[in-house]
Amino acid sequence: MLRFLTAGESHGPYLTAILEGMPAGLPLSPDDINHDMARRQKGYGSGGRMRIEKDLVEIAAGVMNGHTTGGPISFRIVNRDYAKWRDRDIEPMTVPRPGHADLTGAIKYGYRELRLALERASARETAARVAVGAACRRLLAEFGIIVGSYTLEIGGVDARPPEDMPYMERFAAADANDVRVANPDRVEVVRERISQAMEDKDTLGGVIEVVALNVPPGLGSHVHWDRRLDARLAWALMSVQAMKGVEIGPAFENARRPGTQVHDEIFLEDGRLVRRTNRAGGFEGGITTGEPIVARVAMKPISTTLNPLRSVDLATGQPATTNYERSDFCAVPRAGVVLEAMACFVLADALIEKLGGDNIEEMRPRFRALRQARLEDLIMDDEPWRFGYTTLE
Repeated sequence: MLRFLTAGESHGPYLTAILEGMPAGLPLSPDDINHDMARRQKGYGSGGRMRIEKDLVEIAAGVMNGHTTGGPISFRIVNRDYAKWRDRDIEPMTVPRPGHADLTGAIKYGYRELRLALERASARETAARVAVGAACRRLLAEFGIIVGSYTLEIGGVDARPPEDMPYMERFAAADANDVRVANPDRVEVVRERISQAMEDKDTLGGVIEVVALNVPPGLGSHVHWDRRLDARLAWALMSVQAMKGVEIGPAFENARRPGTQVHDEIFLEDGRLVRRTNRAGGFEGGITTGEPIVARVAMKPISTTLNPLRSVDLATGQPATTNYERSDFCAVPRAGVVLEAMACFVLADALIEKLGGDNIEEMRPRFRALRQARLEDLIMDDEPWRFGYTTLE
């Protein structure tokens, strides 16, 4: 239903994204996009690049008179830092940095200059993803669906919010501080951990929780492997630079428990089938349950470190140490916004897949008519039956 492409290099003139498949008639303006662009640029532990760029989106196609047309939407984001590189002779880069795409990119594409991999593999590309995700967020908002995130852990420091803290309060609390921690009592502890890493000329990773609220049941499918929505979500989240692990709900904790302590029992309350727990993270059989979708994502420490790492100079074949390229000390706070963008894209795609419609007005009545987890919506024949296949045996 939905698809997007991004183009551009970290220090090229601009980044471009094209989003195809959005229905016509959706109100959309640069302000809807730029709010998330600004959120992506904030975070303690960010490097100097964020002080240079001021990411503002230009919508160049697919939106006329403030509404989507149904055609591909084109976004463009200027790289201010390009001015410093435009007329500059670039020193050869021949020492691959561990953890980056420098060496693997050269093997894959036969590059004779490692910067070619660096420029495209850079997380600068995520600015274009956030633009796409913000447009998808605008579509989800038409149907009351909310996506947010917060930091659970940085550098081994536990920052989990209280279990009884409502999700909307978690989102607001996270956006109110520069480490995006929802637990106010842990904000300074996390900042101190990042400060120490900066003094040590090192980098830190962490764990981020992404949550979607008010997602209707019945999105996704158990019928085909590539239509399981939890798998599609995990794939999208894992595609973000430096993400190395995804779990839906407390998946790894569940793996250590017996089944009777894991599965969400079903109860009938006022004609509705409800679950009093959400250990499944909002999915059963690759289909949404109507409970909050909860995904946890592990981000490795940024690979570029001020302390050099050992490598090999590919031009000479001699042992060498890496040269420092300007980067973040900790990108976990900013990464949450990128993960939200990818979640918004996946959920918007699933919603359009379920509802169909070339225009937003066609989608509204179909959304209201969606089958819910109500007993009256689930008519059972309650009679014996047979498979009825005709076979050659």
